[in-house]
Amino acid sequence: MPQIKEPQRRIEQLRKEILLHDERYYVLSQPTISDEAYDALMRELITLEEEFPELQTPDSPSLRVGGKPTKEFPTHIHSSPMLSLQNTYDENDIRDFDERVKKLLPNEKFRYVCELKFDGVALALQYRNGILHAGATRGDGTQGDTITNNVKTIRAIPLSIKDGRHFQSGVHLDFEVRGEVFMLGKDFAALNKEQEKKGEKTFMNPRNFTSGTLKMQDPKIVASRKLQFFAYYFSSNNTKEKFHSDNLKLLKKLGFPVNEEFRVCNSIDDVLAFWKRWEEKRETLPYDIDGVVVKVDSLAQQEKLGTVAKSPRWAVAFKFASRKATTILNNITLQVGRLGTITPVAELQPVFLGGTTVSRASLYNEDYIREIDCRIGDTVVVEKGGDVIPKVTSVVLEKRNAKSKQYKFPSKCPECNSPLFKNEDEANYFCENIDCPAQIHGRIEHFAMRGALDIEGLGEAVVETLLEKKFVKNYSDIYELHKHKDELAHIERWGEKSVQNLLDGIELSKAKPYHRVLYSMGIRHVGNTIAQKLAEQFSSIEELEQATQEQLLEVEDIGPKIAESIVNFFSQKHNREIVERLKKFGLQLSQDKKKVTGKFSGKTFVLTGTLPTLKRDEAKEMIETNGGKTASSVSKNVDYVVVGEYAGSKLDKAKSLGIITIDEEEFLKMVK
Repeated sequence: MPQIKEPQRRIEQLRKEILLHDERYYVLSQPTISDEAYDALMRELITLEEEFPELQTPDSPSLRVGGKPTKEFPTHIHSSPMLSLQNTYDENDIRDFDERVKKLLPNEKFRYVCELKFDGVALALQYRNGILHAGATRGDGTQGDTITNNVKTIRAIPLSIKDGRHFQSGVHLDFEVRGEVFMLGKDFAALNKEQEKKGEKTFMNPRNFTSGTLKMQDPKIVASRKLQFFAYYFSSNNTKEKFHSDNLKLLKKLGFPVNEEFRVCNSIDDVLAFWKRWEEKRETLPYDIDGVVVKVDSLAQQEKLGTVAKSPRWAVAFKFASRKATTILNNITLQVGRLGTITPVAELQPVFLGGTTVSRASLYNEDYIREIDCRIGDTVVVEKGGDVIPKVTSVVLEKRNAKSKQYKFPSKCPECNSPLFKNEDEANYFCENIDCPAQIHGRIEHFAMRGALDIEGLGEAVVETLLEKKFVKNYSDIYELHKHKDELAHIERWGEKSVQNLLDGIELSKAKPYHRVLYSMGIRHVGNTIAQKLAEQFSSIEELEQATQEQLLEVEDIGPKIAESIVNFFSQKHNREIVERLKKFGLQLSQDKKKVTGKFSGKTFVLTGTLPTLKRDEAKEMIETNGGKTASSVSKNVDYVVVGEYAGSKLDKAKSLGIITIDEEEFLKMVK
């Protein structure tokens, strides 16, 4: 197409210029043009791509201004787990960490690399053929949410690594980068100042604001917020680097912003000196840090050290002490969580703390309020726990008013006025009313999630729209959405096909088995496994509704806490009415009683420690497939304890009771 050769050349030239200026600004911190000049280049590029849409590429910097809103975020399975770090706060703990590493690497020399611990949100970036392919949140470490469109709006993150400056012979074209998204303190302060001018709600801290921004459905809004990024992890099948510190240098060479304040340390004393230096200098940084991350530098030694549970043995987070301030406690209000947890919140005289103005802080629960004897009108000490969530930690008693009264926890939900419940062995109160306005969104999401009724298309954004339009008030209402089919089809960006897909998914959910329906109801403490055990014991919802606490306690793995929660749930008239509606709509709320037989029939197993090759869920499934049962604790009713690494007290108890203990190899022989 000869007629577009000139626009094509100009578009390519503009892209190169913009990408070069992005690197100079975000990676090298050496901008060479003004913001106005940069914006002019971007406007010209966008105009040309709108005129010639066939010339837009997936790595065009024009995508940073934001695309079309996203209805929901698909699940992203991480290529390797995004591990969480164990935290330590004092010198003795960090020296203990050093001793553990020495024991696990006998007669080996090793060194550490120390990096600042940014107070932000972890992000995983996948590049395919040098172009950003996917961006995802950490989630539970195994899987997160795909937020690629939002990630593309963060100008510090390269959209492409294929401009010839960073690669030789095609090395590293497919790779993964991980890092932290955060916000500069000055940008956050300016944002809150603007919110105050508008008379709108201000935000608590940069981290929470960043987290909320990344999960927004509209990338244009994300693009308008000045999010930053530091890369700290690189992985590729082609990499030849042997040290984590070399990977940090490689990341910078590839065009990623890497924090310059990292140091290779040859001893634990060097680590402590680095930590002390930054504890004193933390306020001088333009962004929040809450500690230092200490890692064994050798990648081979990291592999050898491995992980325990969800944390690496080769790294630790060396946190800073919390920052404190005193202020007046004006009031105590109750916050209702998405699944009914009642949390008391301290309403404070605003006080500047750790770079932000704090006006609300956590009081955790009634027991905590009693423990510190916190009263309305008191002068209180406020800290930032881990420098993120403010909390009231103590009372300045000498400033207390002699007429002050102890706080009495309310007995009714502040949102729906239903009775609040509290188990004897739990600290929190709960509202068990699934019709409670504060819980509707969370409960519908839970009802439709994978593992529950798995209703395709009923994600967070769709639920939000249904609530805004007042088409649903609780999860039973979704079975009458077909009455609003025409109205739904006229909602912007929906259309007849997407509405029909949603209605089909809702209809399919009626065939899900009884135990899945039980789990989807959101009865507190009733997870998938407990729901299955309840369905086996009480073969219809009517039987379960009428079960007493004593009858529930006879079911395997159900203790007083779960039994009381189930009884409380069905004691609520609102809940029983919703269950009746689910029955009316044809959901499976009963099942035939069946006997499971197999080589493990009548046998009970306990799994303890980390097994060499099997995941715990896999071993559990093998046991249940062969007719056996699993228990969470060791008792005289247990037949076998399957022992892995770091077995702990369960192994000791099994030995004291004379229960047979076996390792994974013996277990697999039994299965075969």
